[in-house]
Amino acid sequence: MSGVADFVHVVEPAHRPRTPTLLLLHGTGADERDLLPLGRVLAPGAALLSPRGRVDEHGMNRWFRRLREGVFDVDDVIDRAEELAAWVPVALEHHGLAAPVVAVGFSNGANIAAALMLLHPRLLDGAVLLGGGYPLQGREPGAADLSGRAAFLGVGLTDPISTPDQARLLADHLSALGADVELSEHPGGHQVPPAVLEGARSWFEGRFGPH
Repeated sequence: MSGVADFVHVVEPAHRPRTPTLLLLHGTGADERDLLPLGRVLAPGAALLSPRGRVDEHGMNRWFRRLREGVFDVDDVIDRAEELAAWVPVALEHHGLAAPVVAVGFSNGANIAAALMLLHPRLLDGAVLLGGGYPLQGREPGAADLSGRAAFLGVGLTDPISTPDQARLLADHLSALGADVELSEHPGGHQVPPAVLEGARSWFEGRFGPH
């Protein structure tokens, strides 16, 4: 049974009414504090729940194992997504955080957030996936129903780590399962330029901001 202490994490309570909780999922080598500034910009005043990935790759925090750069251990992706999916409701209840829940992930964090959407479709109401790709490499997600869910994807056209083809493949899978997907491509690499961040902020405010 999952307990709130299963993941090292930080929490910032909401300071704005009727805002969702952001589940912040960092990239490789970062930690639970890395995406807090992004969360504050993306959704000012929203509650932030930011755990640390439990996989250690040569001293770097990650969400799941990989066999080499760009090649995932898909069995571990599935197992780790299940662990995280079991923990999130426990953490929400423990900290008194409200639904809806929107994941915000960068790179490896975007990949585990995408895995949560594909494998645990009722867990998240939406996701902002930055510099990520399709996490179930070579496998189909099954009969997940993502109707009523939404995702914003940001990808660099010269990204050597999470390529545009992988982001487009993820967008296609999410759309095929019923999610409303917005894909924002930029000319840069493995980064989040201001234009993409502003696009994500506008997308978030339009979908999940107070009305």
